[in-house]
Amino acid sequence: MRRFLLIALLLIASLLSACFPKSPVTLTVMTHDSFAVSADVAAAFEQANNIKVVFLKSGDAGAALNKAILTKDAPIADVFYGVDNTFLSRALDAGIFEPYDSPLLANVPAGFQLDTQRRALPVDYGDVCLNYDKAWFAAHVLPVPAVLEDLRKPEYNGLLVVENPATSSPGLAFLLATIAKYGDPGYLDYWTSLRNNGLVVVDDWNMAYYTNFSGSSGHGSQPLVLSYDSSPAAEVFYADPPVDTAPTAAILGSGTCFRQIEFVGILKGTPNRALAEKFVDFMLGVQFQQDIPLQMFMYPVNLEAQLPPVFVQWAQVADQPAALDPATISANRDRWIADWTETVLR
Repeated sequence: MRRFLLIALLLIASLLSACFPKSPVTLTVMTHDSFAVSADVAAAFEQANNIKVVFLKSGDAGAALNKAILTKDAPIADVFYGVDNTFLSRALDAGIFEPYDSPLLANVPAGFQLDTQRRALPVDYGDVCLNYDKAWFAAHVLPVPAVLEDLRKPEYNGLLVVENPATSSPGLAFLLATIAKYGDPGYLDYWTSLRNNGLVVVDDWNMAYYTNFSGSSGHGSQPLVLSYDSSPAAEVFYADPPVDTAPTAAILGSGTCFRQIEFVGILKGTPNRALAEKFVDFMLGVQFQQDIPLQMFMYPVNLEAQLPPVFVQWAQVADQPAALDPATISANRDRWIADWTETVLR
C-alpha cells in the first residue's frame, strides 16, 4: 500500500511540475550607462540557457566600478562589464573578479588581453580622438590640425572644446594621451598653452558634442571637439534626412588618440558561476561582437566578427594611438587630474 501511495505522490509531483514549470534563473550583469545590446541578441542568450538576464546600469565607468568595489563582500551582480584600461588596475587590485580562461580568447589579439590572470577579459575597443567639422575648415580655408602640437598655434585659438577629465571618460583619455606625449610634468605646460589659446572645457561629452561643436548641432562655436574615432560613422548612421558622406572626421595623427579597451569579469562570490561563464563567452562570441558597433559604437575584439558597412566606410582606428600602462594610470590618475584642474580651471 505504501508503495502505491509513493508512486501516486511521485506522479502527482511530476504533473504539477509540468503544469508549473520552474522559473528561469536570473543572471545580473552590472554595466556602465552606455551599455547597449539589441533586444533579439539578448533574448537569444536567455532562450538558449533558460535564464533571465537583468542589466544593472550603474553610472559612468568610474561610478559603476566604485559600486562593484563597495559591494564586493555582498555582490549585487554576477558579472561586471565596462571597466576600461584607465581603471583596470584599480579593479584588479580590489579583487572583485574571479579568473576565467574563456576559450573564445583564442580569437582575440594578445594586445587586448591586458590581464594575464584572465580576471578581466576584453570585449571591445575604440579610440578617443579629436573630431573636426569638415565644412567649417573648408569655409575658413584653414588646415586641419594633424598632431597635438598644432593645437598650440594661434590660428586655432578658441576652436577646441574638450571634456573635463574629472567628470568625463573621454576627457580622462585625452588627458592621458597628452601625458603619454609630453610626460609628467611636461603635460601641464602643454595644457597651459591650450588654456592660453582659448581652450573651452565642459563637463561631459553630450554638452561638448551637441552644444559646443559646430559639426553636429550646427550652432556651436568650436569646430574641434573631443569625441571618438567612430563618431563620423554615427553621424551617417543617424542622419535624418540621410547623407551620402560624413560631415565630420577624426584626427588620427600619431599619439593624438587614446585607445580605450573595455573588459568583462565574473564577480567574486557569484552563486551562478557556470551561467556567468556562459555570458562571458556570449559577449566574446560573434553574435554579440557584431552587435557592438551599431549599439555602442565601439569595435569588436573578436577577429571573426564582421563590421557593418557604415563602420567600414566612415570609422577609422588610429595606427599609433597613445598608450600608458594601466598600473601607471592607477598609481597617478588622481594626482594627474588634480594637477590638471589646478592648471586649467583655476
